[in-house]
Amino acid sequence: MDEILERSHQLKQALVDFVLDAEGTLAQALETYAAEQLRRGSGDTTQQDLTIDTFLTEGKVGDESPIDLFITSHPDLSDSDRHLLKSWHRTFIGLFTITQILPDGLELLNWLTNKSYLVKPNNSQTLQAISRLKLGEILLTRISPITDNYWTFSGPYTMMGKLGKPKLAVAIGNFKENHKNHLYSDAPDLLEAAWDSVYQYHQDFVNFFDSDEITLPGYQLNKKIAEFQELITEKRLAALGIDQTKSLNELAAEAGVEEAEIQAAVEETGADAKLVSQIFNNKSGNSKMVTPKVDLPAELKKAEQLTAISHPRWGQMFLPTYSKMQTLLSAEDWQSVDGAEKLIRYYLEDKSINAFIWYRLAEHYPNSLEKVLQSVLERPEFELSSDLNTLLQEFHKPLEPNLPDIASVPIHLHELFQDAVAEVHKSKPKGKGQKKVSKGFK
Repeated sequence: MDEILERSHQLKQALVDFVLDAEGTLAQALETYAAEQLRRGSGDTTQQDLTIDTFLTEGKVGDESPIDLFITSHPDLSDSDRHLLKSWHRTFIGLFTITQILPDGLELLNWLTNKSYLVKPNNSQTLQAISRLKLGEILLTRISPITDNYWTFSGPYTMMGKLGKPKLAVAIGNFKENHKNHLYSDAPDLLEAAWDSVYQYHQDFVNFFDSDEITLPGYQLNKKIAEFQELITEKRLAALGIDQTKSLNELAAEAGVEEAEIQAAVEETGADAKLVSQIFNNKSGNSKMVTPKVDLPAELKKAEQLTAISHPRWGQMFLPTYSKMQTLLSAEDWQSVDGAEKLIRYYLEDKSINAFIWYRLAEHYPNSLEKVLQSVLERPEFELSSDLNTLLQEFHKPLEPNLPDIASVPIHLHELFQDAVAEVHKSKPKGKGQKKVSKGFK
């Protein structure tokens, strides 16, 4: 094991030097990747080191990764070296808790997927640094495989200390926001189940509303969404063969589980304890998932006109300004619409307006949208059909969707967030405003 660790350290240093010393397309790819990553990060030394480390396994130069280029340029590498390098494509970032301290490493639990890893540092400096860590502390770091059973630290780690449930829920929410592409990177089954749930949610939305788009006053739409969620929960329970007329005790007896186990899963509707979540599903041992409850914020409930749009990949979007945007793009003189230019710039600049919303507007109002953008951007040569994607990227809007908030989540994360909310509410004095946990899985 010591020899493999030492060799992994040597190869990693050689790979880093190869990338940093590179010229031409590889250097350009690193510069572009770093600019994008650092724009979203803090720009400190840890962030810079993490960016370089991530580029090694996730960066692209054409269709090849930096690891592929390194292997090609070093034909003298042994088969074992090549195998080790290629295995680093499985490197991933996670939010880990220390579950065991070993003489030469740590056992870590990835909070996002509930998977455990034996991690051994491949250099004395890191081994000395982790000797100061304590059981239960949280680390944000990337790990790489070195054998079938052992992993090593790939890059720097951020020590977050021991976190109570409210702070841990916030940390997971921050991870979800800052590392969207890595939410379940070590659990493809969870990722697939989450994406499948988005597709199913969309199908249920269309069946319920007879459309993928509906506009109502905010308070009315909030009621309809609540009815919709109750209906799909009942549908899911029926598909599982659960009789909602039976008591929790009867259901527990039939399922052969403890009543407390069922009670822990009664989270989806927040009301009727007979509506049991997917604790009965996947009895073969697959991970259980829970659909988050959609709870509109107060400002959306008060909106004069609120539009809900559903998509099988982009998820569900709530837009209080969509009707006004439709009015603007339908007007003979768009500049006559009050606040027209401000609204256009809001749609360009605000991250809540994703690329799909722009694609939808472009499909329904191609001519007027093109003219409006030519005027607002002062780009008379702008052509919607050829320039829209470039414009969206200019305003930092991803062209492909990240996993939406409506996606089902593993039950252990759902329960963590529910417990965190309960603790926050419990700690607040009665009569004072209750502060919600602002991040996490809802």
